[in-house]
This record gives sequence, C-alpha cells and structure tokens, in this order.
Amino acid sequence: MGRRAEPGAVRDCLQVRGASADEFAVESLDTADHRLSDADAPATGPIGGVILRFAGARYAVDMSTVAEVVPVPSMTRVPGGPPWLSGVVNWRGRVLPVLDLRPLVGAPLSPMPTSSRLVVLAEEDVEVGVIADMVPGLLDCDPELLEPLPATVSAGIAPLVLGVVDFDGPVALLDTHAVLAMRQQLPSARRS
Repeated sequence: MGRRAEPGAVRDCLQVRGASADEFAVESLDTADHRLSDADAPATGPIGGVILRFAGARYAVDMSTVAEVVPVPSMTRVPGGPPWLSGVVNWRGRVLPVLDLRPLVGAPLSPMPTSSRLVVLAEEDVEVGVIADMVPGLLDCDPELLEPLPATVSAGIAPLVLGVVDFDGPVALLDTHAVLAMRQQLPSARRS
C-alpha cells in the first residue's frame, strides 16, 4: 500500500472502452458491456484508488479523479431531487451536488456518523461530491486481480461498478465516469 499509482494508470484501468463521461447516463448503462474483462485491464501499472465505506461495504474511486476529501459540510436540500441526491454544498465558490449512493444499494438512509466524509470527484469540468461513512485508506493492487462483478450486487449500484478486487476483503471499483455522469440526471437550475 506504500506505492503511489502512476498518474493515468488508474484512469487507463478504469476507463471504459475510451468513452467519456458525456457518453454515459446511469439509467441507460448496459452493465454487462461496461464492466472490465480480463482483456480490458492494462498489463502494467497498479490500480490506485481512495477507498470509501458506505452501507457496510467498501468501494474505491479512481485516485486521479479525487480532488479533495473533507468532513461533510452543511448541505442545502434540493426538493424533488432523486433519492440519491443528498443536497448541494458550496465548494470553493461553486455549487456542488452531493450524492449519497446508499439508496442505490438498498440501504436505509440514517444519520451520518462523525467519521463521514465528502469525497469530491472532479474530471474536466464535471464535479460531484460523494458521501462516505468513512474513508479508511487507499487501494493499491495489481490490475490482474480485478474480477467481474458478482451477481449478488444490488441492481441499483451495478451500473456504477466495474469489478471487484480482494484487498484485505472485497472492494468494488466504482466507475468514476458513471458516477460523474449522474450529475446529468439532475434538473438544471431555473434562470429568471
């Protein structure tokens, strides 16, 4: 775990057949087509990511897309938003949508523990925050260890998961592009 991932190595491993975040809409993803197979994983470079824990499971996001990990700030609720939209926060002078992925795995929404963190994901001009119950560490493993997603994974989160690695227990690799694309499903701001 002491090694640092090469810039781009994780993105190369997690990128889905060269597609951009604009080409994804979570509701229309074909989960069988976007998961990594053995042929999709690069031969070199470790998988590096930030591990998030929520709903009793561990997930990892591409380290190169993590802009910041901070305690969860006060949020403004957005009426009429999807259940996975926790609200919005002011992040460095910008409105940042905050996603809570627990409803996608069927977990009940409960008060956040004091260990909760906001993981800000950013790529190009797309930014979202993801709430985690905790951020226990970093992922650093060989891409050849990436296994297909088990059939037991909740259908709600399956379109966002590329595969699973065994890193002191299972860790599901989140497709950062698909998570960022969730922002496109949000209603746009009304302008007067």
